Amino acid sequence: MKAKKILAGATLLVASSLALSACTGGGDNPNTGDGPVEMTLWQNSTTGAGQQFWKDAIAAFEKENKNVTIKMQSVQNEDMDGKLQTALNAGDPPDIFLQRGGGKMTAMVQAGQLMDLTDLISDTARKEISDGSFKAETYQDKVWAMPLAVLPSGFWYSSDLFKDAGVSATPTTIDELKTIVGQLKDADIAPIALGAKDAWPAAHWYYNFALRECSPKTIEATGDSKDFSDPCWLKAAQDLADFAAVQPFNEGFLTTSAQQGAGSSAGLVANHKAAMELMGAWDPGVIASLTPDEKPLPDLAWFPFPEISGGQGEPGSMMGGVDGYSCSAKAPKECADFLNFVASAEQQEAYYKAYNAPPVNTVAQKAVTEEYLKQVLEAYNKAPFVSQWLDTVLGQNVGNALNVAVVDLLAGKSTPEQMITSVADAAKKG
Repeated sequence: MKAKKILAGATLLVASSLALSACTGGGDNPNTGDGPVEMTLWQNSTTGAGQQFWKDAIAAFEKENKNVTIKMQSVQNEDMDGKLQTALNAGDPPDIFLQRGGGKMTAMVQAGQLMDLTDLISDTARKEISDGSFKAETYQDKVWAMPLAVLPSGFWYSSDLFKDAGVSATPTTIDELKTIVGQLKDADIAPIALGAKDAWPAAHWYYNFALRECSPKTIEATGDSKDFSDPCWLKAAQDLADFAAVQPFNEGFLTTSAQQGAGSSAGLVANHKAAMELMGAWDPGVIASLTPDEKPLPDLAWFPFPEISGGQGEPGSMMGGVDGYSCSAKAPKECADFLNFVASAEQQEAYYKAYNAPPVNTVAQKAVTEEYLKQVLEAYNKAPFVSQWLDTVLGQNVGNALNVAVVDLLAGKSTPEQMITSVADAAKKG
């Protein structure tokens, strides 16, 4: 097996001469003694088993730590980044919060907004979570978040709808995927659900085409330089435009949300209104929450993003990576204790059962029973290169500009050349 890299933008590049003394966190905080400690937690599950996981984890931790109280706030996923950045900039962030990693995390570190967890991670967590997963949460050789979930991208599909359309095998190339799209359309089945209203799901298509067209070295370099002059970036945009020309997406995809309700892209798959969706490995849990009985979709299956002939990307590479949780710079020391607690095998098994997504803890991974999640883990473990989501790699400003540019391309408002130009212009503005 080749050594796996997890790209987290500047997190894997040579450090600049940043003075760490200004941003190592753990500043003055009254909640550092033996008295009562109150912490706030922001997470992005607003309903169902995912939200219940956090409630149960908090209750279990508070039972073991009588002096600690954790107040949880559920923030809609699409609202998380903006609200969090506002809170951080105002100097009033939650103590514990979802960490996307990449350039977004790097900016927080440079602003002195995160607690350095390097020496606070338990020996058990170090043993049971891979070095590669910790690397995704590392910047300047220091760990700034606890990894909790392995979330690579791929296609989640209804095997029943594939059978109804006469599809006998999953695609290994984009041409084969186009053929399957045709078969599904002939059977009067919407081939691919896409929640482009939220922008980032549409951008995931471009990310994956870029992963096939661009070499790992180019992706890493662009994460730092924000330079899109390599021809592979334009080629990926052209690939996406060519694929979109076969009209593979659900009717009204530009106004469809990703995860909110039965009419969302995940809801279309959950209710057999569309055959498949390109999404991260959290999707099974979202789909399950949107089925009529709010249980996992019985015929759900998975396949990786197909390969492209002539691309510079390493075959088998995956888009996605690791989600984690950070402590704010002024959070009490009990914040790190809580992160060690939720990273434990017992809590990670509960996380997997709640989210129906692969846990990062290797002991908890043994509890995974779904064939599609086993396939995800197998592909992830074999991948020669794993890149974080490109909007995460590029940071909030450039990443958001990329997401919007992809939607404009799919909406017919721009050409591949104009798309790349708009992203490059956003990069120049910083």
